[in-house]
Order: sequence, then structure tokens, then C-alpha cells
Amino acid sequence: MPSRRSLRAPPLGDGLWSRRLLSLTLAVGVTAAVAAPLLRVTRFDVGGAACGLWLMIGAQQLARRWWPRRDARLTWRLRVAGRDAVEPGLVARRSLAGWADRVADLVWITPAWLTGLSLLPTDARWAEVARVALICGFAAWLGRAAYEEARFTGRLALTASGIRYGRRLYDWTNIDRVAPHKRDGRINGVRLRPVRWLSLEPAPVVGGRDTAVPEERLIAAIEHYRSRPEVLGMGLPVTAPEPAPAAGTEPTTAPTTGR
Repeated sequence: MPSRRSLRAPPLGDGLWSRRLLSLTLAVGVTAAVAAPLLRVTRFDVGGAACGLWLMIGAQQLARRWWPRRDARLTWRLRVAGRDAVEPGLVARRSLAGWADRVADLVWITPAWLTGLSLLPTDARWAEVARVALICGFAAWLGRAAYEEARFTGRLALTASGIRYGRRLYDWTNIDRVAPHKRDGRINGVRLRPVRWLSLEPAPVVGGRDTAVPEERLIAAIEHYRSRPEVLGMGLPVTAPEPAPAAGTEPTTAPTTGR
């Protein structure tokens, strides 16, 4: 269901080249900062790396069980760096749990990589080549993670071109219904049921634990702008609608535009 990208080079006037260059510079800096000191180390402690691996596995599992409160709202931005263009829209930032997961994933792979590196022999030519390749690959992986974080505005964005979650873009015209998505007995994200099933993959899910805006606010905003996405592209500030109030509570204010 994600919109397919063209294989052609992006146009020079899409407004994203400054963002791409900034993200690439950050990625190169992270890659060099990680690779340079590691290439000077000739021997790693096997026991310490294995111990760190098990500790990080435990920390990662604990981080996955952490569900902090999410009560943020969609924020209006005049310039939202998306997949193919810069346009106005509403943005949801990454949640604390999302950052914890991101850090846990990055930290978890480090002792796992060190464990594999420490098992290489020190007196073989192929081992030296493998060591350099592993170090450069690990540094490049961290650099790519830094690039992905800097390349896009927010974790999720609603713009006139569609719903972007991470680097995936979902077209408004192919969204039939939206509903809360349950995972492991808890609501975790918003399911986008497509009008046309373009593949055998399940309906995509956006938002969730890694997004600071709760599901009920995402659903209210998606339902509101699904039939009028052009409102988001006018360049006038808009306020995302609030979900319908529960019984016995006061109604929330209606969404506004900058007209």
C-alpha cells in the first residue's frame, strides 16, 4: 500500500537537497567518528563483549515493556521534509519510548558485533580483512541510522500528499477506514484499511508506541483530513481536531484553519 517511488534521480527543485546534504554530512561524521578509534584497536575482550551482549538483550526487553504516557498533539509545520518534497503539514514527534527503543537497538547491536569481532583470529590475513570490513560496516550502519533520523521531519506527518510514517508514504485516496490496531493485547498504532488491496500484505499500521501522539488523536485527524487533504497544503496554519469526548465530558473545540 505505500506509494511507490520512481527510480529516477530526484529533481533539483524539490526543496530537499539541503536536507539531504545535512543528513549525509551527519551520517559521514558519525561513520568516521565510530570507525576511526575502532580501527586502532587490535584486540577485543571476548568475555566482556559476551557479558555486555546479555546485559543489552535484557535491557532491550525491559525497554520494550515500557509504556510511558503519550499525550502530545499534532503540531503544524510550514516546512515538513517528506519523502519526495517539502510541504506544510501536521507532525507527530517520536515518543520517549520510541527513542528508548532506538537507543536500545543501537546499543544492543554493539556488544553483538564486538562478540563476533573478538572471535576472529589475530594471526590470519583474512581475519584482518574481515575485521576492517566488520568495523566499516558497523560504522556505516550507525551512520545510516543518523541519516534516517535527520532526513525527515518528525516520526509521522500528515500532508496533502499523504500520511508519512518513517520513510513510508500512504496515499489518501487508498485509505478506506482507520481503526485502532491491537498488538499483544494493547492498542499500538492505527490500522489503515486500503480501498484497493495492491498486495497480500496486511493493512499497514502507523503510529503506536514510538509516536508521541496517541491513537485516538491520530484517528480523529486522519478521519478529518482524509476527504479534504488539500487543506493541509494551503500553507495556512491548521489545528488538528480532537477525538470525540467521552460521555459526561465537555466537547472539545473544532479544528481551525488560518483562513
